[in-house]
Amino acid sequence: MTGRDGGVSAGGVPPFPCRLVAEAGAERLDRFVVEALGAPGISRSLVQRAIAAGMVRVDGRPGRDAQRVPPGAEVLVEGLPRPEPPSLEPQPIPLRVVYEDDQLAVIDKPRGLVVHPAAGNPKGTLVNALLARYGSLESDGDDDPDAAAPGSLEFGADVRPGIVHRLDKDTTGLLVVARTTIAGASLRRQIAMRQMSRQYLALVRGAPPARFTVDAPIGRSPDRRRMAVVQQGRSARSHAVRLEVFQGDPPYALLEVRLETGRTHQIRVHMAFSGYPLACDPVYGRPAIDAAAGVHLTGQALHAYRLEFAHPIGGQPLTFEAPMPGDIAAALHRLRERAPLGR
Repeated sequence: MTGRDGGVSAGGVPPFPCRLVAEAGAERLDRFVVEALGAPGISRSLVQRAIAAGMVRVDGRPGRDAQRVPPGAEVLVEGLPRPEPPSLEPQPIPLRVVYEDDQLAVIDKPRGLVVHPAAGNPKGTLVNALLARYGSLESDGDDDPDAAAPGSLEFGADVRPGIVHRLDKDTTGLLVVARTTIAGASLRRQIAMRQMSRQYLALVRGAPPARFTVDAPIGRSPDRRRMAVVQQGRSARSHAVRLEVFQGDPPYALLEVRLETGRTHQIRVHMAFSGYPLACDPVYGRPAIDAAAGVHLTGQALHAYRLEFAHPIGGQPLTFEAPMPGDIAAALHRLRERAPLGR
């Protein structure tokens, strides 16, 4: 366990210099710093580079990678080098393109496809596939309200060309990408002004009310390993409507969820916080309970099924819908067979 002086930035990275206090000792310095900071993109190799550069001190002395941190020791992290972004290369990955023109494209993303390169996924992403299909994408700064804040150690807009909003790796469904700078600016503005409508279908465990709104700020959890509802988090609001309920032990429900904001893992966090975790969510749910109930998925039961926005050129309204992926549809079929359907 560790203590920490100072706050944490909106992007999840503590301000530097950062003082850490070891409550339990005998841990390697590099591992201790990674776990204590706990922000996306902070790896042991990155911390080791900082230690080698003299940016990490233990009780006032320069640190060494493998030295053990004694209980009560003060570790001063003066800063961290920027991670080296992966080089972007086109990769011929099959895509389900719902719509495309010379300004934008709408993609129906499958489960398992990461949207953009990051520390653990330098290749094989949607961005690599888009570059193979289109050759180039707009590359202006990322103004997505769900994006990492300045100072974050997550990879930046240079490895997110065209990406104006994101879906988690195992969330399926629709997202729009920008092919030009004009399109990117317009689409990001629509997101920031709450003019783009993003609606999801979510299979949750429990019996929620017919309609409910979750208005709770989201930020890094105290253990820094996932997102959570926290007082110092960023404002987040989700609106849910119950479409179906499946009686049983436990009961399940199919929800339509509309985002008013776009925070990291927002629906997953808000539903778990409300007592209705997404089925098969490996981070915020209990997949073993779902499997015992006959709900077998390789990731959370969340599908971005409807997307509405104005075209960047001309402003005509565009609406797209994507059918439920086969695995979630099969899970719903089994639940409908198991118990009477209600609303």
